[in-house]
Amino acid sequence: MPGMVLFGRRWSLASDDLVFPGSFELFLRVLLWIASLTLYLVHRRKLDCPGGVLLSTYLIVLLVLLAVIICTVLAMVCVSMRGTICNPGPRKSMAKLLYVRLALFLPEMVWASLGAIWVAKGIQCDKTVLIGIITTVIVSWIVMATTMVTIVFVFDPLGGKMTPHPPGCPEHLDSNNSSQLLTGLKTAAKSVWETRVMFCCCCVGQDDNARVAFSSAADLFSTYFSDTDLVPSDIAAGFTLLHQQQDNINNSLEPREVITHFPGQSQEADLDAEVENCHHFMPFAAAAYGWPLYIYRNPFTGLCRIGGDCCRSRETEYDAVEGDQHNCHFASILKTTGLQYRDFIHISFHDKVYELPFIVVLDHRKEAVVVAVRGTMSLQDVLTDLSAESENLELDIELQDCVAHKGIAQAARYVYRRLVNDGILSQAFSIAPEYRLVLVGHSLGAGAAALLAIMLRRAYPQVRAYAFSPPRGLLSKSLYEYSKDFIVSLILGMDVIPRLSVTNMEDLKRRILRVIANCNKPKYKILLHGCWYGLFGGSPDNSPTELDEGNQGALTQPLLGEQSLLTRCSPGYSSSDSPLDSPTKYPPLYPPGRIIHLEEESGSGRFGCCSAARYRARWAHEAEFGKILIGPKMLTDHLPNILNQALDRVVADNTACVSCPGQGGSQAAVA
Repeated sequence: MPGMVLFGRRWSLASDDLVFPGSFELFLRVLLWIASLTLYLVHRRKLDCPGGVLLSTYLIVLLVLLAVIICTVLAMVCVSMRGTICNPGPRKSMAKLLYVRLALFLPEMVWASLGAIWVAKGIQCDKTVLIGIITTVIVSWIVMATTMVTIVFVFDPLGGKMTPHPPGCPEHLDSNNSSQLLTGLKTAAKSVWETRVMFCCCCVGQDDNARVAFSSAADLFSTYFSDTDLVPSDIAAGFTLLHQQQDNINNSLEPREVITHFPGQSQEADLDAEVENCHHFMPFAAAAYGWPLYIYRNPFTGLCRIGGDCCRSRETEYDAVEGDQHNCHFASILKTTGLQYRDFIHISFHDKVYELPFIVVLDHRKEAVVVAVRGTMSLQDVLTDLSAESENLELDIELQDCVAHKGIAQAARYVYRRLVNDGILSQAFSIAPEYRLVLVGHSLGAGAAALLAIMLRRAYPQVRAYAFSPPRGLLSKSLYEYSKDFIVSLILGMDVIPRLSVTNMEDLKRRILRVIANCNKPKYKILLHGCWYGLFGGSPDNSPTELDEGNQGALTQPLLGEQSLLTRCSPGYSSSDSPLDSPTKYPPLYPPGRIIHLEEESGSGRFGCCSAARYRARWAHEAEFGKILIGPKMLTDHLPNILNQALDRVVADNTACVSCPGQGGSQAAVA
């Protein structure tokens, strides 16, 4: 950090990023040099054959060229180890070394080509010599091809719009010119990100919804990365430092009491009842994922269990199934829920941007019409997730700010139209008019189910929703308070999605800037220790990661990137001017309903792969999820099968505790 400037443009590569790739190339080059020297010394007497002079010359020049390359790469590695992330001064010679290294590719390429041509001429020499020379040629081309691929990856399409970093603000650049230049840079950044998103999602299609989603995702990415000059390795180092800082803070805190105060009997009973309801309805949310999740949860037997129903000719009982051409989804849903085909009113696996799959089923045990909305499982769903602007909801309720996540709101409207306009709910309640309506979902589906419950509450006053691992950035404050009466959210451990919102991502960026700006270790040491700590545990790094009071002001300005420099030079610049802090486009949003948090009480391995973990359930406040936590379980705790296992454990422990003398039915604390 910042990205290096080479050939008059900025690259997504910092001067301290060459330790690991340089060491790997150095290892290969030294091996190649030793092998070539051994080949020449051992077999030089066998080069007296016709054309042997050419091969001998090739090996001698190759040895000299490899020696020069090895010395250059060694110097690059040593220089790249110097300084810290925010102190690139000791690495100022890196640009010159890179120019030398790139220049050496030309003679290496020429010499590898000549070696290939000479060998191809059919020179009649010892076969061992020929095989050795062919090997050196192949290795040389592999290294050069790898370097070319790396250059493509670190190429920054916006790098050409950067100018050399001036020592201060240009006096001749007035505010109007500065604003125009910034606007041009932001437009170019959005265009680049839109091209990237469209390339990654090329199979999604080009309908109106997809184009809107492409634009929304590009706007989000370009805005988020517009005011920093971080390269990917800086972000990785920031994550490792935050993880260790977080563990240091947790280790220094006094152990928290399991019960902060004795909850009332009604609250305790309510918690136990809602946990049991979550345990009952979680299989419906998991079933909405269809056969992929079922196979993932049953890798050895899943295919055999549903294979008999897959590819079977469609019969009358499958008339309610939409978008399941081979019947595999329906087969997995039957296995997951344990219900009969006649209990299903409608199953839709139609999947497009802003249009989510869902199932409607009669649950006779709870006397409920259950609507389960699928979570993220396709590129279309990812684009729905990334449409993170806020959008007004037209609701027949007296609230001031009825805004929600745009992409999820659009998806909820689609399901609402299908349920109401297509008569699916009417059909379900015509069969079971005394049943109540329950909406469930996991992840993206949890957010859609929560919004759907808000939209349907006027028509179905007894509606309930259970949102499993919902995204945080979903509802405005007023809608969040309104939803507490009929929505329950369930969150497991360190799950990142219930902590994920545009506001929290902006906070995470500031925390990353803070820790890397004050860390006094080189990046390669940070990454090495972080990998070891993440995989095997141990003691977290005690290097300072918080700025002294006198240096806190340095973090109120963006870092060293050219676009940030122009923003800093703008007379109207303020530390709170981040576009993601815009109260109109990206206002603070909150998770739905009351929140049950499943906290881990005993260890289960660093990645949650052990089933021996024990959890306790407690009511939690949304503020507890106002910061993204970094840890090895931040992703695994979001998986529906892991959440289901935790629920099984909590319900089993609660059931066992009922008969324990002197204990209530729950160990949960009330926040």
